[in-house]
Amino acid sequence: MIYVVDDDYDVLTSLRFLLETEGFDVRTFRSSSALLNSSFRRDADCLIVDYKMAGIDGLDLAQRLRGLDVSTPIVMITGYPDENITTKASSAGVRQVLLKPNLEGNLVECVRNVIDTGPPPGHP
Repeated sequence: MIYVVDDDYDVLTSLRFLLETEGFDVRTFRSSSALLNSSFRRDADCLIVDYKMAGIDGLDLAQRLRGLDVSTPIVMITGYPDENITTKASSAGVRQVLLKPNLEGNLVECVRNVIDTGPPPGHP
């Protein structure tokens, strides 16, 4: 199961379509709060989160999930490249950062890689 969190409905819809076309089960959330208030807990194989969202952004979401001992691999997507984003994301527990809008092939490959690799070091 892949969970996708993005506040842009069009992006959410296209990512869902892309991942389902590749055979993944997908559940989508329009905000970080929607994910945190859901019963997601530990059944996701991978989380794909947008960096820039209203309210709780992707970095804060990753930190909160790690604080809840959620070890599910997290892939962050962003349309706002920033020279420090990879470092910030890594220290928040994010496995990889991908740039929008050119996600298609990279995202599917990245999701497969993080699922095959398992949880980040230091997590069960």
